[in-house]
Amino acid sequence: MPAGRVETDHSYFWDKLQSLSGVVPIGAFLCEHFWSNSYILVSPAKYNAASRDLQSIPWRLPVEAMVIWLPILFHGFYGVYIWWRGKSNVASHPWMSNWMWGLQRWTGLIAFVFIGWHVWTERFATHGLSTYAGMAEAMQNSWYVLFYLVGVVATSFHFGNGLWNFSCKWGITVTKKSQHAAAYFGAAVVILFTLVGIAIIIGLRLNIFPLGTYTQ
Repeated sequence: MPAGRVETDHSYFWDKLQSLSGVVPIGAFLCEHFWSNSYILVSPAKYNAASRDLQSIPWRLPVEAMVIWLPILFHGFYGVYIWWRGKSNVASHPWMSNWMWGLQRWTGLIAFVFIGWHVWTERFATHGLSTYAGMAEAMQNSWYVLFYLVGVVATSFHFGNGLWNFSCKWGITVTKKSQHAAAYFGAAVVILFTLVGIAIIIGLRLNIFPLGTYTQ
């Protein structure tokens, strides 16, 4: 190495950026997506109207590219790189932190595949015109339902546990008490998102509208 040249480790920057992208904008998009899809539990008309509203966003394609597609691709592929270079020691050291590390990596892989497939089928295959009828029809396939259940649970866990990792990595929680509080918050997010996702799947499968009684 030439004199005066300092080798720089860029992994710190990319690790930070990967952690941030999981919360903003991907986490924000995930929250919005669960919210808008909850109209499925109101009525087909309400969901179709919400879907049409999303399609009418100005500059939709560049907004989707910058806020959804590119962040997901970066977060997913860099996450695979981190997973590939990491070494799991859950079998030899079955501590809770090791289990959570392993689960975060595996659920990330599942979530990446699931989200990519979901975006393709509901955004590109439908030309952005996803409807209640089309989704309800697909949910009559038991394998389709199983795939969605696994994807929703994996995505919910990865996001909730990722919030805890984010708070620690970015120095938001520095004490044990604050880290425990962040862990409980992350667990609450996992439970909430999982329950909402399962409710949406069941609503589509059985064509029931539990939220329709008081929102009309």
